[in-house]
Amino acid sequence: MDCEFNGCNLSLVKLTKTLFRDTRFKDCKMLGLRFDTCNEFGLSFSFDNCQLNHSSFYKTKIKKTIFKKSQLQETDFAESDLTSAVFDNCNLMQTIFDSTILEKADFRTSYNYSIDPETNRIKKAKFSILGVSGLLNKYDIVIEK
Repeated sequence: MDCEFNGCNLSLVKLTKTLFRDTRFKDCKMLGLRFDTCNEFGLSFSFDNCQLNHSSFYKTKIKKTIFKKSQLQETDFAESDLTSAVFDNCNLMQTIFDSTILEKADFRTSYNYSIDPETNRIKKAKFSILGVSGLLNKYDIVIEK
């Protein structure tokens, strides 16, 4: 609770029933972590310049979470509540958003995401004009400048 991890390699650590409350991760390598097995009571954390590839946040309620300058490739956010989350300059290639609550989330500086507006709640979410194509991928259309 209320702690910070700096420059740690936590890849493949077992998080079953781990309690994270007001925890900050900075410059950490955290590949393949299962945050969906954490103790959900008061679950809150932030990530700055972290590698979270192949991790799972399946069905987690992590409103207002900040992901800053982080790699989230092939990370699972299916059925999560990410209301008001911030994805600041994050790589979201092949990240899974399915039945995810993304209301008021900020994706303006992130890239490589593919989010289906029909299967996710995106009301008042923020996107840049350059990233709008990530909302249209399923239609297999060509968007040119």
